[in-house]
Amino acid sequence: MASDGPTGNLLRVAPEQTVDGDDPIGAVLAAYTRDLVAAVDETLAEFLTAEVDGLTEIDAAMGDFAATARDCVLTGGKRVRPTFAYWGWRGVIGGDEPITPVLPALATLELLHTFALVHDDVMDASATRRGRPTAHVAVAAQHAAAGRNGDSDRFGEAVAVLIGDLCMVWADQLLARADLPASRLLKVRQGYDRMRVETVAGQYLDILGETDAGNWSVDRALRVARYKTASYTVQRPLLFGASLAGVGEDNPLATAYTRYGVAVGEAFQLCDDLLGVYGDPTTTGKPSGDDLRTGKPTALLMLARELATPAQLRTLDGADHPSEAPEIARLAEIVVDTGAVGRVERMIDERVEDALAALDAVAVDETARTALIGLASAATRRRA
Repeated sequence: MASDGPTGNLLRVAPEQTVDGDDPIGAVLAAYTRDLVAAVDETLAEFLTAEVDGLTEIDAAMGDFAATARDCVLTGGKRVRPTFAYWGWRGVIGGDEPITPVLPALATLELLHTFALVHDDVMDASATRRGRPTAHVAVAAQHAAAGRNGDSDRFGEAVAVLIGDLCMVWADQLLARADLPASRLLKVRQGYDRMRVETVAGQYLDILGETDAGNWSVDRALRVARYKTASYTVQRPLLFGASLAGVGEDNPLATAYTRYGVAVGEAFQLCDDLLGVYGDPTTTGKPSGDDLRTGKPTALLMLARELATPAQLRTLDGADHPSEAPEIARLAEIVVDTGAVGRVERMIDERVEDALAALDAVAVDETARTALIGLASAATRRRA
């Protein structure tokens, strides 16, 4: 692999490259997009430094708040969404166009992602993210340590909502810095807005499902996966990248990107469902069995209910937000015994196959094709 730096060809990938190790998606991202990730991080850091400085001029406390938001963006993360957007763009534009004009747009997706994560953690009452305290937990701890008045947890949640809101505004500001013709940027913005609406819709369905898990279904859980995860993780970033290159959604390549993106995005969420029950906390950064603990109606757990024997179903239905490790482990065993885990693994494989078939059906830059094939596999064989 060779790189010409952030302003030229970001990388060249040998088609025969393979990926091994405990973190395949991390390995693929490192192999295919090391320079891209560095360029996105540099763009974000430069932009956020100026924004934090500007808010600090208003009030020192505002500077601290903005710095917390900045750290949420820059600390951890694999830059999956900018990566898919990059390959969506590169698949159209080929290997010789400099990336500088579109870098602000690619980095925008990471600010959108931070907005979604911070708000999601508040809604899910999550204590950890990427092995660290979530934003609302960290801010609550700072509030308590400072001996301020009022409820620390409530303060932490309120500030986290504002952090997410600020990241959304920052995303709009950064997108406007893309060096593109105004007419093209307007088209890009239309797809970007649709992605945001679909993300909110999927998140609403997600929290609605937790209030009515008994009447939820596998189909509805997959709908949540399609809009909460597939849309803004893979499908829309790919189309976002294509629109940066001037390709509309009626183009055959955009059609292939949509098919690939929905399939890989759903598989990505199904993998998350497995990790939410069987993931290693030291790798996922979240407690083991978190979805069993919260009762989240994922496709995995809905399938387990459908496939369970009467005795297994009674045990699953009788578990009301279990907190003890032995009980959670027993429920996880029952889910395996129903055959739901095997079914989900087959669903993942089927979606990856469909995604690769979508790429086979269209003309796309060969380096981009190689990267997207690798990412489809890696995104569904990850451990975090």
